[in-house]
Amino acid sequence: MAELTLDVARKILDAALAKGVEKKLKPLVVTILDARGCVKVTAAQDGTSLMRAEIAHGKAYGALALGMGSRALFQRAQEQAYFVGAVNTMAQGRLIPVPGGVLIQEGGVLLGAVGVSGDTSDNDEICAVAGIEAAGLKANAG
Repeated sequence: MAELTLDVARKILDAALAKGVEKKLKPLVVTILDARGCVKVTAAQDGTSLMRAEIAHGKAYGALALGMGSRALFQRAQEQAYFVGAVNTMAQGRLIPVPGGVLIQEGGVLLGAVGVSGDTSDNDEICAVAGIEAAGLKANAG
């Protein structure tokens, strides 16, 4: 698979949401971007709060834009706040540098990224990883 198909994106989405239900998390939004940064699929569970879709997108977008999971981006923001702030300015504020944005890889090839928002950042990341792994792909959280 050289690119992320809609069918695979839906598998990731369904498994990520199922993990949230299994763990009894707050309502989640999951956004999946392909390697170009284009949205393949986004879904919001009933009851999500305002801006969760934008946050999920920002987590996935930041991971994809900098080639690292958003957990690594979070660590970098703590160590190099001015750099991450400058990059976010260049990205017009679209980066969300907290865990929950995970790269999707297959055999070293970058296929896209998943962003999850709605619960704690750590729980969001757990759901993103679960979705990617359920589709038989490698999750790179950071």
